[in-house]
Amino acid sequence: MEALRPAACPVSSPNPRLSISRSRMACFGRTQLGFASGIRARPVGRDCSGGGARSTGGKAWKQQQQVRCTAEGIERGLLFGDRGGRVEAAAEDAIGVAVVPERFKVVALMACAMCLCNADRVVMSVAVVPLAAQHGWSSSFLGIVQSSFLWGYIFSSVVGGMLVDKYGGKRVMAWGVALWSLATLLTPWAANHSTAALLAIRAFFGLAEGVALPSMSTLSSRWFPIHERASAVGLSMGGFHLGNVVGLVLTPLMMSSVGISGPFLLFSSLGLLWVMRWANGVTNHPRESRFVGASELRLIEDGKSNAAVGNREFPSLRALLSKPPALAIILANITNNWGYFVLLSWMPVYFKTVFNINLKHAAWFSAVPWGTMAVCGYIAGAASDYLIKAGYSLTLVRKAMQSIGFIGPGIALLCLNYADSPAVAALFITVALSFSSFSQAGFLLNIQDIAPQCAGFLHGIANSAGTLAAIVSTIGTGYFVQWLGSFQAFLTLTAALYFAATVFYNLYATGDRVF
Repeated sequence: MEALRPAACPVSSPNPRLSISRSRMACFGRTQLGFASGIRARPVGRDCSGGGARSTGGKAWKQQQQVRCTAEGIERGLLFGDRGGRVEAAAEDAIGVAVVPERFKVVALMACAMCLCNADRVVMSVAVVPLAAQHGWSSSFLGIVQSSFLWGYIFSSVVGGMLVDKYGGKRVMAWGVALWSLATLLTPWAANHSTAALLAIRAFFGLAEGVALPSMSTLSSRWFPIHERASAVGLSMGGFHLGNVVGLVLTPLMMSSVGISGPFLLFSSLGLLWVMRWANGVTNHPRESRFVGASELRLIEDGKSNAAVGNREFPSLRALLSKPPALAIILANITNNWGYFVLLSWMPVYFKTVFNINLKHAAWFSAVPWGTMAVCGYIAGAASDYLIKAGYSLTLVRKAMQSIGFIGPGIALLCLNYADSPAVAALFITVALSFSSFSQAGFLLNIQDIAPQCAGFLHGIANSAGTLAAIVSTIGTGYFVQWLGSFQAFLTLTAALYFAATVFYNLYATGDRVF
């Protein structure tokens, strides 16, 4: 078979933004995330006016054609009023200047936002231990404090998802980070003022954080072709899980040296700095960005085979609940949040109660699994993208990833009941969280598959149901521990829920569009 060589320049497009020759990245058929872009070079060159194929035999002819393509592309951009930096980005694209694709910068910023999102949550999970000792809180009331941010989170998920569908993820995400950073800053003051003030500020914190996941999901679908989307979500959620590591490791260290208010001040300041960078560097859609090159825009647009069409009317709640694929996603979210928040909120207390590990060591044992979860989440996304490019159906890939994401944690939690040392317990928790990260390439991406036009709304509905489950599991763990004196019963109940949700998802989930 004849070896394929990159064409000197592509056929000109009616769209002036796509008229400039593709970058080296696209010509060699590889994206920055490590997967083939789906664009294949042709063995013949074409002139920029869209004329017939010409031989590529002469090196001098190819160099002339590349210069000609560049010049004509810039001229077209000027004539057709291309946006600010679009011409410069495309010109660099055409002459082969190595630049980082804009979508990679967007996903990096999203990963940072998700890292702060979880770090701000975890600060309270660690600080609640000395606060409980200081204020004499019981185990049951400690669970109420831990779950208080979910009271606001449950209300903002649906509204936040609808706002994302209407206004895009950029603005909603920016306001969310700004408001939850403010709430983080005020938390130490509220704890010292009164219990009511603490519960109110934590509920406000949850209200602001409820928009983070719908914003991330929608922006990923806008900025990435379908064969890179799972990897993009894996990177973003990797930041989310690393937020646990950052929060669980830094918080006790800062509290021991600066005081309880130290970590709250640090993470709130980082959030406000992030907002300033985000506001000036990201757009809702790559078409609106002046930094996106022509070839990158072409790659993104051509990779959206399931792009949303039609109006932006939201289906009714009754219509959503009448579709088994939507119910499968909602139940998966409920199960995922149930297990996730039990581990997130109670692991420092678990290590202190069961193994009498001090706060610094408890934070370390609780932090290590989240780091492996971040790595495994990206591996799951990369594997999912690979399978899709290999020709497997979306339905099969989503079900396979989700099955791994639930069966693995269920078995690990059952084994955790028999752990006889903190090292063994940490191992089983690591296995549980590592496998649960595969859910990101399952139900989380499945939302965009079945409802690309109203994904934020569906995500909000699923998140609200999942948040209610998280409230029940977080408070319920406290009562179970106080009542039975151990974590075993609740861990077994959580494992059974994982197994039941796996069966339901495999029966009713689909990768086809439903809404």
